[in-house]
Amino acid sequence: MFSKLSYRTQRRIIIVSFLIIPLALLGTFSFLPVANMFWYSFTDWNGFSEKEFLGLENYKTVFTDPEYFRVFTVSLYYFVGTFVQMGLALYFATILSFKVRFKNFFKGVIFFPYLLNGVAIGFMFLLFFQPDGGLDTVFKLLGMGDMTTHWLGNPDVINISLAGTSIWRYMGFNFIIFLGAISSIPGDIYEAAEIDGANRWHQFRYIILPSIKIIVSLNLILAISGALSAFEIPYIMTGGSNGSATFVIQTVDTAFKYGKIGLASAMAVILLIIVIIVTAVQRKFFSEEE
Repeated sequence: MFSKLSYRTQRRIIIVSFLIIPLALLGTFSFLPVANMFWYSFTDWNGFSEKEFLGLENYKTVFTDPEYFRVFTVSLYYFVGTFVQMGLALYFATILSFKVRFKNFFKGVIFFPYLLNGVAIGFMFLLFFQPDGGLDTVFKLLGMGDMTTHWLGNPDVINISLAGTSIWRYMGFNFIIFLGAISSIPGDIYEAAEIDGANRWHQFRYIILPSIKIIVSLNLILAISGALSAFEIPYIMTGGSNGSATFVIQTVDTAFKYGKIGLASAMAVILLIIVIIVTAVQRKFFSEEE
């Protein structure tokens, strides 16, 4: 029976057969929860009682209540840290793409933090930032004891400390992607540029940067999305105290600590929309056609 069908029909049946299970899993564990999240965001629900429809009231609360809106300002620290992280990753990737002594050693050192468990990093930097800890000891050895402070207890510097920890951990990911992209550039181009008198800066500006423009765009999208959804490092190190609660921490606390599932769903939808907008803007300004 199957052999009598046309090749095109057989091909469609095979494709559909292989897609049924993946699409079913995707719909069950991805699309359906997202659809439910959108529905919950319009309701007042604690996870147990009957849902009460509120319309856009939850969204209004997020944007007008200072308790929920101020967490957006915390994301600015990670947003700024994103560009520092990208700049450092691109800088080191460019340097290590040329002939450098102990190149493989430095590659391992830069990428190694990304391989570490986030919980381990959180506890490690708790010791590093504690009073008279590792950072304060370094400042004292350099004769800058007046710069020591309670890094995780001072609301003025706590988010800078946490953003710095995130930079240290995730820079290796950006670095390895940049390094792979730069390594794919043919060496003949560099040789021709050197013959024409181009120095390292000219090679970076006119050869490397245009060649990896799409990779820069991809890394920027991932880094900004990660900055907006920062959770692991601040949650482990401070639990969101002293003004360090990020948007995701606030969302989790709202849902599971205070039982406001509807309001937390609205916050999650807002974060999803922000990420989509950022991605669309990045695609527009760093499109492959350009």
